Amino acid sequence: MDLARALTGLPDNPRVVVTGNHATPWHVLKLLDEELDTYRLWALNGQRGLPDREGVTMETSFVGPGQRHSRRLSYVPSRLSMVPTLFGRQLPPDVVVLHTTRPRDGKVSLGVEVNVLPAAVEAVKRRGGVVIAQVNDHMPWTYGDALLDVGLVDLLVEADAPLPAAPAGPVDEEAARIGALVAHRVSDGSTLQAGIGAVPDATLHGLTGRAGLRVWTEMFSDSVLALEKVGALDRTVPITASFLFGSPELLEWVDGNDRVEMRRTEVTNSPARIAQNQRMVSVNTALQVDLFGQANASRINARIHSGFGGQTDFIVGAMHSLEGQAFIALRSWHPKADCSTIVPLVDEPVTSFQMSAVVTEQGMAEIAGQDQREQARQLIEHAAHPSVREELREEAVALGLA
Repeated sequence: MDLARALTGLPDNPRVVVTGNHATPWHVLKLLDEELDTYRLWALNGQRGLPDREGVTMETSFVGPGQRHSRRLSYVPSRLSMVPTLFGRQLPPDVVVLHTTRPRDGKVSLGVEVNVLPAAVEAVKRRGGVVIAQVNDHMPWTYGDALLDVGLVDLLVEADAPLPAAPAGPVDEEAARIGALVAHRVSDGSTLQAGIGAVPDATLHGLTGRAGLRVWTEMFSDSVLALEKVGALDRTVPITASFLFGSPELLEWVDGNDRVEMRRTEVTNSPARIAQNQRMVSVNTALQVDLFGQANASRINARIHSGFGGQTDFIVGAMHSLEGQAFIALRSWHPKADCSTIVPLVDEPVTSFQMSAVVTEQGMAEIAGQDQREQARQLIEHAAHPSVREELREEAVALGLA
């Protein structure tokens, strides 16, 4: 069966769900874009290069750099853990395009990107829709929910190409300071969730002296491999994640490695499942935090920048874990916007609130269990940049927080 034939019988303006993040099946997506005049393209954290033309609606619940400035963007707010439910109800897919390994013993592996894809495949099959897989010899073979019966795939398209690698950037002094403050709060035997970026990387690299650590996360990168190399991880417990992005060395390490269990979003991001982990430590970031302990990690000047992602899921799950902690880690001063990230009151929709603590390079502000006046004082004195503390004290008075 060729692609044109596979796409016959689709409804007008079909919804196409495609593997997102850094595993986009570019070859098949280009062919599909040539076949369809109009369609809705649903991609999680869509990267630059997605079709952005008249006739294509860019649809997502987490906005990536390839979608952020498009006038054709249709953002559907949702916690990541709830996106699979959307596929079964409000956003049913007509086509799902995967990026997989070659078949082996009747199965393919989704490799570095599991995420919401199993739910999308199940939803499209219930509707009699189409599943297309771009098979790639460079895709690592991973286990868990990454394994998919090849019988569920209607069309296999061969297209070998190296996967993108995460750029290796140095950790600057501010990120290192924030990472050290968070790492100081992490004890042996803790379970870790941290995303990609300088601050999470600095946090995890600061844990190389710990023992018995576990990983239950939405995604991971090379910092987890660094912990594995020094023996800081509990090797009797699998590393659980939903997608990954890192260096060629990381991809080689996960290939065929049964220490790594790739799980679907409903599992990794379930607050109830997260809460079952011992000493769960969640590290996320934000654009702003206000004196009420509310964080905006999603919008800039009313324009959607990203979305909820997994932050709400992991903060709630970590806070319900026995001895769990949830941190919002950010710089006290936004270098591009040239303004304080600790503000009197966020003027954008709130992404999360009432975490354990807010951490900047200035220090750690304790939030959980403090009354609202103490929360505000902690944020002003321990997290805010010194140049705005007096102004924030005045605003705290006006807000009834001092």
